[in-house]
Amino acid sequence: MIRNFNDDISTPEKFVVTLELVPGRESSGRATDSIKSISKEAAQDGRITAVSITDNPGGNPALSPDALGREILDNGMDVIVHFTCRDTNRVGMESRALQLARMGMKNILALTGDYSGKGFGGRGTPVFDFDSVILSSMFKDLNRRLIKTGHSSIFTTGCAVSPFKYTEAETWVQYKKLERKIEAGSSFTITQLGYDVDKYEELLLFKKEKGITIPALASLYLLDKRSARPMHAGRVPGVHVSEKLFQTVMQEWEDAGEGMKHAIERTARLGVVLKGIGYNGIHLGGIHDSFATVGKILDRMDAIEHNWQEYVEEFREESGKRFYLYKDKNRGAAQAESLRKEKIKVKITENCHYMFLKTAHDLFFDKGASLAPVYKRISSRLDQSKTSWVLKKFLEDPFKKVLLSCQSCGDCGIQHVGFLCPESGCPKHTRNGACGGSNNGYCEVNKDKLCVWVRAYQRMKKHGETDKLTCEFVPPRLWELKDTSSWINFHLDRDHQKPKEPTAKAL
Repeated sequence: MIRNFNDDISTPEKFVVTLELVPGRESSGRATDSIKSISKEAAQDGRITAVSITDNPGGNPALSPDALGREILDNGMDVIVHFTCRDTNRVGMESRALQLARMGMKNILALTGDYSGKGFGGRGTPVFDFDSVILSSMFKDLNRRLIKTGHSSIFTTGCAVSPFKYTEAETWVQYKKLERKIEAGSSFTITQLGYDVDKYEELLLFKKEKGITIPALASLYLLDKRSARPMHAGRVPGVHVSEKLFQTVMQEWEDAGEGMKHAIERTARLGVVLKGIGYNGIHLGGIHDSFATVGKILDRMDAIEHNWQEYVEEFREESGKRFYLYKDKNRGAAQAESLRKEKIKVKITENCHYMFLKTAHDLFFDKGASLAPVYKRISSRLDQSKTSWVLKKFLEDPFKKVLLSCQSCGDCGIQHVGFLCPESGCPKHTRNGACGGSNNGYCEVNKDKLCVWVRAYQRMKKHGETDKLTCEFVPPRLWELKDTSSWINFHLDRDHQKPKEPTAKAL
């Protein structure tokens, strides 16, 4: 009988174990055979609820999780399919979702995805038509349609969150985005990878403070010297391996046999600590050759589970200048009642830029303003006379290109990102909060530039307006408005800010 991930994750007293598998750049062969073999042994072992299959990790081409997942499902193991927004537009994503429903794979981990890597002939085009919040919303809508047409089985959609952010801005935006993902339909979350117990606990405290009840799985990884090096160097987005841990792992793996023993012990110890502090389960990665290693980790966890408090200090890092949302400075333990905030300095140019654009927005782009009807009449006349291009070319474009590096999307979203452009400022074009790939405030892709969401948080904090950042769901960009006047589109209710149509009352 196939273990049911949705049933297990919905059972509060059940400690869930899932296993992440990474397909290679081949349709068959040793790596693919290993994945199938590990999955078969996991099903026979009985302690694994589901295996998750990655979707082109690192943005590089690999075997689709869909085809491989169906084979694994047929062999008796439930599957979580990673579903990213990077490679296809909204039509392709909905089509793929329908295909998964047809194939019977309805456990989804909805992700924005890593930036595009190299495929045939070079780097692939990054699409990012959606972000993970909008993707979760798409699956929620598909569930409504499935229920309406009589389906008893619907999608179980989960999301990722990265607690391992060490600046106030990144931490704030990560958790605010988590709230948006849950509102959009996510029913479980899986953390990114780190080895800082205070950060793991931070997520649980945030959930408690906000009344968030969805289950959370904590990511673990069998860390060897091959994987530790890129993780420590920041080349794996969202993952944190400290300098101290990196040096320890390098020393341990001077002897491969001893290195593996230490890796298994470290993974087991962190696993029982995370179970002890209240996680609903663990999501285990780094297993590539044999399920036997997973068995050793789980056996060791069973043996030391009753002593989990003894291992907590091993995973507590020196805080230094790192930001923790909840921190008792005297005891070093995370405490909800002790809120610590950074003193953030904002350049005068950033502040002036924000104040100028905010003032302009309040004057000219507020539908409740006294002059709003006048702007609407002017926009209507320009549109009807086919002369709106004059406004765009001689006023709007020069103004917005200088101040925002405007990409002329016609569906402006600067008000959602602290009056910074999400199209020109973010390589992934996210409108619902930052991705999980930033490192110490800097962009995952443009590593010499601050993440646009970090900049937005800093300038808005100066004016006490951070609660307005990622405070609501932002619909996807309307591509049909490309190269048209966003000013005209706003006043004529054509863009994503148009008034919502009233929904019909349920019968």
